[in-house]
Amino acid sequence: MSNLRTKFSKLYEQNVDRIYRFIYIKVSSQEVAEDLTSEVFTRGWQAYNNKDRDIDNMTAFLYQIARNLVVDHYRERGRAQLVSVENAPQIMNPGPDLEETAAVNSDFYRVQNALSDLKDDYREVIVWYYLDELSIREISKILNKSEEAVRVQVHRALNALRTKLPE
Repeated sequence: MSNLRTKFSKLYEQNVDRIYRFIYIKVSSQEVAEDLTSEVFTRGWQAYNNKDRDIDNMTAFLYQIARNLVVDHYRERGRAQLVSVENAPQIMNPGPDLEETAAVNSDFYRVQNALSDLKDDYREVIVWYYLDELSIREISKILNKSEEAVRVQVHRALNALRTKLPE
């Protein structure tokens, strides 16, 4: 049992920030994101600890849990929303240089606004692939799609994002 806890602790450390960011971008509330992230890892531990269940890719499994919890959250609330521009700096870690920070914030707002105009499916694959650096294989497991379908979706999402970004 101790070895199992150690492995899960490492899994937690490797994924908690990414899972939190994924949820935060979807719910735009620090408190809700913290609660849902906690629930993701609670459910993940229960599944991981279940000897009758074999999970091939635990990271992908955690993202599936997170995605389902966000959907459940909005079913309860009745509407979806994105990170508001006012809250966006909370998830960034700007450097000490004010000019550099302003440039980073400006770029972040442009990308965030463009992302908000994309379909949820496109937004998710862009976040997972480019921000969380998940592999196509991991994303395919999260979405329960073939790797080729995910490659196409990432390509289409990136093209859609490019059309939304002002020059």
